[in-house]
Amino acid sequence: MDKKEQKWRFNSVFWISFIIVVAFAIWGFLAPDQLASQATVTYNFISSTFGWFYLVFVLFLIIFNFYLAFSKYGKIRLGGDDVRPKYSLFTWIAMLFSCGFGVSIVFWGVAEPMTHFGTVPPGTDAEPRTADAAREAMWNTFFNNGIHQWAAFTFVGLSISYFLYRQKERSLISDTMNSVIGETGKKPLRNTVDIIAVIATVLGVATTLGLSVLQISGGLNNVFDIPAGTTTQILIVVAMFVFFMVSTVSGLDRGIKYLSNVNLGLALILMVSVLLIGPTGFILNTITTGVGDYIQNFFQASLRLDHYNEGTWVQEWPVYYWAWVIAWSPFVGMFVARVSKGRTVREFVFGVMVAPPAIGILWIGIFGGTAINMDLFQGTDITTAVENDVTNALFAMLENLPLGTVLSVLSIGLLFTFLVTSADSATFVLGMMTSKGDTNPSIVLKVVWGTLIAAVATILIISAGLEGLQTASLIGALPFSIVLLVASIALLKSIRLDYKETRLREEEEKQEKLRQEMKNW
Repeated sequence: MDKKEQKWRFNSVFWISFIIVVAFAIWGFLAPDQLASQATVTYNFISSTFGWFYLVFVLFLIIFNFYLAFSKYGKIRLGGDDVRPKYSLFTWIAMLFSCGFGVSIVFWGVAEPMTHFGTVPPGTDAEPRTADAAREAMWNTFFNNGIHQWAAFTFVGLSISYFLYRQKERSLISDTMNSVIGETGKKPLRNTVDIIAVIATVLGVATTLGLSVLQISGGLNNVFDIPAGTTTQILIVVAMFVFFMVSTVSGLDRGIKYLSNVNLGLALILMVSVLLIGPTGFILNTITTGVGDYIQNFFQASLRLDHYNEGTWVQEWPVYYWAWVIAWSPFVGMFVARVSKGRTVREFVFGVMVAPPAIGILWIGIFGGTAINMDLFQGTDITTAVENDVTNALFAMLENLPLGTVLSVLSIGLLFTFLVTSADSATFVLGMMTSKGDTNPSIVLKVVWGTLIAAVATILIISAGLEGLQTASLIGALPFSIVLLVASIALLKSIRLDYKETRLREEEEKQEKLRQEMKNW
């Protein structure tokens, strides 16, 4: 038995996480109705009771990340002062976008603004399906898919990068907390932290894969009249499993790297095509106005709740999104850390928390803006199509454009490559998390986690649908939020000490150099 195999075969984090995930999968398989019922109860309780916490915590992460970027610590290089990034800027951003929320943007890029267009968010007197409703819909969608979504990814990735490359720790969530919980003597606590991270990752990734499968199924039904039922969805999962296993065997520098470039390339082709074919002037005006409204309402919307009128909009949108990203953050953060060696803290924060959301806002402005223009001025009824089937939103819009079928096929291809890269990245990260931080986990371990993720996603789709997927994120996010709060204290404590020691060392080197010059003189 080689050392890699020993790292997971005799690892309590792997076995406890494995047993919990398998038990969850068996429950969903044997009692899907009970799982669906419990999902509804759990979702309502967590979102209504802890919604405020998610809003406050994510805003805290944004402020914390930007503080580190703009402070004197922003120049600290992850990996040493002489280390430079391995991947080009384009490839790096492509990998961030592909492993992060590319899937979410494609799924909600039309569906969300059209949903808000038909059911106006709280805090406005705009009538549904009017020009005022369109404006409210766009900036609220920009807000829900903006930098808040990437705050947790950025923080987890930065913490792991710093402790892995700067402090020579392992790539484990628990190792980012050493300055608070200690490096030794607290093994049960450290293992609990890593197990929470693994469970949150599995549930968060299963949510995203489930959304992708639902949308691909809807696209195949729209374009090729293939029934969008359980059989089709299971076949999509099987195809995804085969492709990401091939990618996994190929390794990080081949499979994920190349697929990520293909993802971003396809996304750019689709964006430019719809921008040019669609109402170009209207789209550009929509993006400009929406970004302005987004900036103007940033802090008010960050802490907005609708409890006075017993509304559920905030629970169903921002709270759900923030929980989703927190649940996903161990996976995305670890993967981002793995490909970000050599970046400065400032480069890392701006690259991860600004570039992908900017691409997402452009996507939403182009696709969502086109759909709103169609309903406002061209007599279409995409809003009703979205109300009937949210998974069909993108294709309901594309079918009204010239070359709509071609663009729809390209979109299905983009969704599938996003699906594969997300699953591939997730199995890679779960392998690291359950093999004591091994940055090159064994293929067997990645296959185990890939199989479990595919199984959980399938069970959630069959048993509880979209609501079950949302509940999975909420459950995984709550305990992990506490872990991140402790990790933020540990990171700030360590980076301050690191900076102080570095300045002291530089001063000593300067004095030594001066003494040598005086001696030679």
